Order: sequence, then C-alpha cells, then structure tokens
Amino acid sequence: MSLRGKWVLITGASSGFGAAGAIAFAGAGCHLLLGARRQEQLAEVAAAARQAGAASAHVYPLDVASTASVESFADQVRALTPRVSVLINNAGGAHGLDSVASGRDADWEAMVQSNFLGLLRVTRAVLPLIPHHDGGYILNLGSIAGHTAYEGGSVYCGVKAAGRLATQALRLELNGTGIRVGSLDPGMAETEFSLVRFKGDVARAAKVYEGAIPLTSADVAAAMVWMTSQPPHVCVDELILKPTDQAAFHKVHRRPKS
Repeated sequence: MSLRGKWVLITGASSGFGAAGAIAFAGAGCHLLLGARRQEQLAEVAAAARQAGAASAHVYPLDVASTASVESFADQVRALTPRVSVLINNAGGAHGLDSVASGRDADWEAMVQSNFLGLLRVTRAVLPLIPHHDGGYILNLGSIAGHTAYEGGSVYCGVKAAGRLATQALRLELNGTGIRVGSLDPGMAETEFSLVRFKGDVARAAKVYEGAIPLTSADVAAAMVWMTSQPPHVCVDELILKPTDQAAFHKVHRRPKS
C-alpha cells in the first residue's frame, strides 16, 4: 500500500525512534503530525523531514502523561485534518534500573504514565480520526522487555507487557473495522534510551552497547514503514526486531576491545 499523501501521527517524535520514523515516513511522501515535549528538537526534526520529502510536517506540544495535553493535541490535529491513516504510539522510556526493594515512586509513575497510560490516552483521542476499511494502522512501539523480564526491570517490563496486551485487546475490539493494530518490539537499540534510564550518566549508558553492534533508530523506522505499508488486508500483529548480536535479552555477543 502506498503511503504517499497519507497523514501519519507520531508521538515522542523529538528524538530516537520517533524522530527517525518522521524522516522515514517523510521519504514515503507522507504528511506528518509530530508531538513531543521538547519543542526545539521537534522543530528540528520537522525541518529535516521536510527536506527528506514530507508532503508537510506539523509540530505540536504533547505530554502523553497529561490527559489535558493529549486532548489539546488531538484538537489541534482535528483542526488541520479530519483523518489520520497511521498512528505511531512511540512516546515512552525507562527510568532507573532499581530493584523493587529500592525503586522510587517518581520513576515508577513516570514509566506507567508514558509507556502505558499515555499509549491509551493518545489512542482514545486519535481513534475517531482513523478511517474504517482504508488501511489505517495503529502501531505501538513496545520492547523485548514486554516479552522477557530482567533484574531491575520490574516496572519497565511490566508496563511494556501491559502495552503489548492492550494492543492485543485493541486488535480484538477493532476487528471488523478494517483498522489494523500491531506492535513493534525492538531489542538493543542505541538511542537516548540508556542515557535517560541512567539519569544522564554517559559512561554507564555507553557500556550497554560496548562491543556489540546494536540496532539504530533508522532500522526501527524502516520496520515501521514496512509494517504500515502492507496491503490493507495484511496486518502485522507483532514484530520482534533484534540486532544479530543479541540472541536474547541476556545473550549478547560482545567483541573484545581492540
């Protein structure tokens, strides 16, 4: 299915997978609706998307942890277009790598709000704009953390698993409408993810990828475009994407330092 001229909405579009997704969909000739908290970075992404071939690129403030912000965002989108063909729920992130015993409420609540409740809020607000029987797609960015737990990941793994099941529930609820629903669950990918998780500790964040060749944001963005551009009768329900060096969460091939 050609995406040219389609309206694509991406949350968390100021960096990482969201920013790369904006560039990838721009290359397919889409109109872009981009939301994020960091407006200066978002404006830079939109400018790059226009240079990459976007039919148009529009930016709006969006904090998915706030119902009022999501509703305001949706109102601005409705004022611009009556239809959104692709919704990419990308906003989220991990905060800390603490055990349950040492975890902090602020980190837990941030992860629940952005990764889970935010996904539901945006979907609820945008769903009325997604046309039936026209190849529309709701694509939720998950993680292999939603499939396998690890030490220190109790809340992040929990919210990603919850998002995965919410995606499956939505797929059932929308059956018969022609709206496709799926999740894209990346493994190790080098973005701001670890830097945010470790509160700006650059050395600790870099160590996550040391000796391995991780996915890039562009790799994940290419998968977004591929999934959403399949013929309308084809729905990729779930796609797990990992770097070749990562066989499982704990099994990563790392090369010795030269």
